[in-house]
Amino acid sequence: MAEPGVYIIGFSDCGERVCAASGRISTQKGTALEIFERSADPEKNANLISKVIRSGHTSTIEHMFFNLAFENVSVVVEQFMIEFRLASFTVKSRRYVDFSDSGYLVPDFENEELRKEYLVRMDSLFALYSELCEGGIPKEDARFVLPYCFFSNFFCSLGGREMVNVLRAMLYGRGKAIPEIHALGVSLLAQCKERAPGVFFNFEEDNCTYRDLPDLSFAVSTEEADAQLKKEVEVLGFTPDCERLVAETALAESTLFSTAAIEKAIADKDVAEKVIDEVYACSRPRALECAVFTVRFNDISLSTLTHLARHRMQGLSVPQLYDCNRTNYIIPASVRESGFLEKYVDAFEKTAALYKKLEESGVPKGQSVYCLLSGNTIDVVSTMNARELKLFFELRTCARAQWEIREKATALLSELRQISQVLFKNYGPSCFSKGRCPEGRLSCGKAAEMKEKFSL
Repeated sequence: MAEPGVYIIGFSDCGERVCAASGRISTQKGTALEIFERSADPEKNANLISKVIRSGHTSTIEHMFFNLAFENVSVVVEQFMIEFRLASFTVKSRRYVDFSDSGYLVPDFENEELRKEYLVRMDSLFALYSELCEGGIPKEDARFVLPYCFFSNFFCSLGGREMVNVLRAMLYGRGKAIPEIHALGVSLLAQCKERAPGVFFNFEEDNCTYRDLPDLSFAVSTEEADAQLKKEVEVLGFTPDCERLVAETALAESTLFSTAAIEKAIADKDVAEKVIDEVYACSRPRALECAVFTVRFNDISLSTLTHLARHRMQGLSVPQLYDCNRTNYIIPASVRESGFLEKYVDAFEKTAALYKKLEESGVPKGQSVYCLLSGNTIDVVSTMNARELKLFFELRTCARAQWEIREKATALLSELRQISQVLFKNYGPSCFSKGRCPEGRLSCGKAAEMKEKFSL
């Protein structure tokens, strides 16, 4: 069995050669294949790539691709990784897989008594998780008591430029404060240097001043004053006059009409609405991309954050996990209606108490972060365009979606329809928006009810 860590299990078969060829093609004569054939010297390729990168032309290394396997790393690592928008991920589903025997990470505590207390607490959480599952609580609800030290296994695939971004963040950015992530970065960089010496030549020297988090310590927190004013979902900002802009963009793309002629045509609101309906119904609704919405999701559980983070075409701003408020957490209806409520609440309270004790004992945040529970909540901000929101609502308002993300998505759709009924009237689950369910035999069979629910 492999040791816990990250492993490069796949790498472009042409290695740095295609990156070097792409660096030459803009300045040399010859076809693409001719230049590729001439790019056969590994040492010359490495030197060229290093020079090209230092000049800022990093798009050339996007032609190189890595496949990674993360073996028994904590879910803290998983959350750190899935925030990279240009990488692809496949993880074990906590809705369907039993994690009773997954195992968990134990930080290198200097204080042995604290280490023992940590072990006792974590073992009790896994025991409660098993008890909840055996007691009829759905896995998707039992998972809220899983601590963020539990082991995750997942695959990640990414291009060379995103790999550079990942390593920067691991070694010099927000991952540096968490020893596990920093150690994984050291291991991954060594593997990358072996396979792509030109791309990662002088990596440490080039990135030692890298900083990916702003210093906002000067700002005054108003959390206590406005805590009671928080809504479930808030639309922080959006493209003004989004209906007109979508219709105008669609007509500019598909006609040769001037802007003045287009504006005259869509001055008729019925025409503008029909244009938007046509855009929505097509398979390439690119005009929807010009309407952008920034949304704040308040008190979303860490478990449900993973569902949101899987949408790649968004800007997602997530606070540092070790700054989470451990006194806030989700209590699912299945637990409230069972005999497990007292044990469930006790688990969160005792784990929060352990975190406070670790903090007061001087344990760094990068070690105490593992005392987070999957049901603890956090506030995040997402920016998506109307095209990505179309996919988001098709997946997340579906009856088969996890209940918490479904509630957040339904609340968001209600907010957006207050901004623009014309633009969002057709948004909803696939059975409503497309007139068909993609779930096959797993369909909920409630298409008529869903149509009634989401119709204006």
